Amino acid sequence: MAKLQMKPLFCILFIVIILQHSRPTKSQEVEDESEFSYSENNERGPSRWGEIHEEWGACSNGTMQSPIDMFNQRVQIVSHLGKLKRSYKPANAALKNRGHDMMLRFDGDAGAIEINGTEYALQQCHWHSPSEHTINGRRFDLEAHLVHKSADGKIAVIGIMYKIGRPDPFLLSLEEHLTAITDTTEAERAVGVMNPRGIKFGSRKYYRYIGSLTVPPCTENVVWSFVQKVRTVTREQVKLLRVAVHDDSDANARPLQPINERWIQLFRPDDKEN
Repeated sequence: MAKLQMKPLFCILFIVIILQHSRPTKSQEVEDESEFSYSENNERGPSRWGEIHEEWGACSNGTMQSPIDMFNQRVQIVSHLGKLKRSYKPANAALKNRGHDMMLRFDGDAGAIEINGTEYALQQCHWHSPSEHTINGRRFDLEAHLVHKSADGKIAVIGIMYKIGRPDPFLLSLEEHLTAITDTTEAERAVGVMNPRGIKFGSRKYYRYIGSLTVPPCTENVVWSFVQKVRTVTREQVKLLRVAVHDDSDANARPLQPINERWIQLFRPDDKEN
């Protein structure tokens, strides 16, 4: 990937985006996903999400929506963002069937990440298959979202993509619980203490951009940090996440959204940081 020359226009646009992000983001992802569909043939499909509830209007009229394609021509390679600072720790957790995905909710203090001096507490993790974001047009088999919230209500999400290959160790630790609820209609199951540090990144390089939640209410000004390394997962693990949901769907990925005037930064550590 060739390093692009930073232009004055890019600087202005990125400053504007960061200033917009400084406003608190208060709307969280919906807990009950039964009101919308991922099928475009459905009257409640992705292109109609913004019409279902007034507070979901950003799904239709937002200008910084997610997911997007992180393609080379919009990527600015930088070294000043700094590595993702995680202070995760073990906490009680529960698996919740939200209607279209399985969410691992942390009920205790599971630690936080720090971005630009702001601490965002880890709230939950959930999965989409296939991946919602793409890299240079390529879609992967699974995408994990680690959702964090700051004290003043701003949201930061860490994204990780997976391709078919060796088993993912963290999902292996959940398989027994996922299997236990596959043949039941229970919406939630306590899984005991889970350590979010088991969700491996595998690389300090990551993409950064300002976007939105990918499910209603599609709240904008969300700080996205996408691990550049694509990790592996088995077909069986992907299938288990979908089967446990009981939504009669093979996929739960929102279509790509217009990137508009946004740029994406790719953090690569200086040699002295390696």
